[in-house]
Amino acid sequence: MPGNSARPNRRTSQKKGPQIGSGGQSRRALKGKGPTPPAEMRKGHAKQRAAAAKARKEQSGRGGRAGGGAGRGAGRGGRSASELVVGRNPVVEALRAGVPARTLYVQQFLDTDERVTEAIKLAMERGDVHLVEAPRGELDRITTGLNHQGLALQIPPYEYAHPDDLAADAAEAGEDPLIVALDGVTDPRNLGAVVRSAAAFGAHGVVVPERRAAGMTAGAWKTSAGTAAHTPVARATNLTRALQSYQKAGITVVGLAADGERDLAELETLAGPVVVVIGSEGKGLSRLVGETCDVRVRIPMPGGAESLNAGVAAGIVLYEAARRRS
Repeated sequence: MPGNSARPNRRTSQKKGPQIGSGGQSRRALKGKGPTPPAEMRKGHAKQRAAAAKARKEQSGRGGRAGGGAGRGAGRGGRSASELVVGRNPVVEALRAGVPARTLYVQQFLDTDERVTEAIKLAMERGDVHLVEAPRGELDRITTGLNHQGLALQIPPYEYAHPDDLAADAAEAGEDPLIVALDGVTDPRNLGAVVRSAAAFGAHGVVVPERRAAGMTAGAWKTSAGTAAHTPVARATNLTRALQSYQKAGITVVGLAADGERDLAELETLAGPVVVVIGSEGKGLSRLVGETCDVRVRIPMPGGAESLNAGVAAGIVLYEAARRRS
């Protein structure tokens, strides 16, 4: 009979509700859903619809990587394409590093963890990053099927300066130009390291070729440790012609090469107007660029290393130039 069974936990009533052995589901239900999300992320909210519409418009019209740098000579230097940083760790790292960002996409009904929470918090604290909640299918489309893990960060186009602007800026400041040009450097982290060294030692900017070269991506921004915000990067359609233009303006073009005819310590030219050209670690300077240089110098390496990457080489040469100029 009901109520007389010797078996423990046996249901003795047809009444519905929590039973012994429910696994604590009632306790978990009391935890709530966390803090109220911002209006831009509440489904159906007017601000969410407006932010989503704006993001779609930007996404469909993007043609122009990370932006907000020099901002000078945009008409002549041109813009790069927009860039998407995808994945929870990359997005959080980009926001921590202060990489310029336009929109943070967050997948609807996403299982959050500390990285998602931090990404949303950082975006809200900056105030200039739009938060957009998007369905999984929309995020898949935006990221072209990459493993976005529910987060994607849109980086606005970088506005490149024109190579002539760098020399003009130096003239306005009453200083001899000190410019770094990169030939065939394709790693954005190397570009970011060069920009950081240029800022540290008072260079007036960095020149990169338009093709087959690293641009100002989110990776370059992170490596530059924020210095890209005030150190202009110029883009040259043809690097050889840009160097020839500098020569006509009275600026000496110095190329770094393992087989250079002079040692860096012997180069008095660094005290005057100069462009330092650095090639890739593997191939060095291209033939045309090497022939265009007024002089090619080598960095003595008594330790026996065959080469240095562009970021390290730039730091050594720019330090020597700053020492001579001081």
